[in-house]
Amino acid sequence: MSAVEAKLAELGLTLPEVVPPLAAYQPAVLSGPYVYTAGQLPMVEGKLPVTGKVGGEVTPEEAKELARICALNALAAVKSVAGDLDRIARVVKVVGFVASAADFTGQPGVVNGASELLGEVLGDKGVHARSAVGVAVLPLDAPVEVELQVELAQA
Repeated sequence: MSAVEAKLAELGLTLPEVVPPLAAYQPAVLSGPYVYTAGQLPMVEGKLPVTGKVGGEVTPEEAKELARICALNALAAVKSVAGDLDRIARVVKVVGFVASAADFTGQPGVVNGASELLGEVLGDKGVHARSAVGVAVLPLDAPVEVELQVELAQA
């Protein structure tokens, strides 16, 4: 077990299986020392636990937890191409999309769920640049979607 996966276990988390693509793309791509993940939905055992708009059917607190799940799914996608999460030198950027009710403006707080998880699991290697974007709708009516750009240590 990698040190990163041991830290996840310490937090009571397990790295899930990679979420299969919903369309014609790969969950993650390795290019040089970088891994780029596709947008990861908060799928748990093949299903979305909650659907709808944040600030409408979904509370900001629920959405923040869903963003944590997205980040966990993104780490699984990184592992699928990197082989070992201990190869992560740093998370370079996180992009979070929040399906938002028309008057909801708390996207940064929602995406903090992903950012905080990465910090808890990776420490200083999890510190990153970030965008948190409100959108009208996401695939499958998901409330949140997160993608990562990760730099790997040279082998």
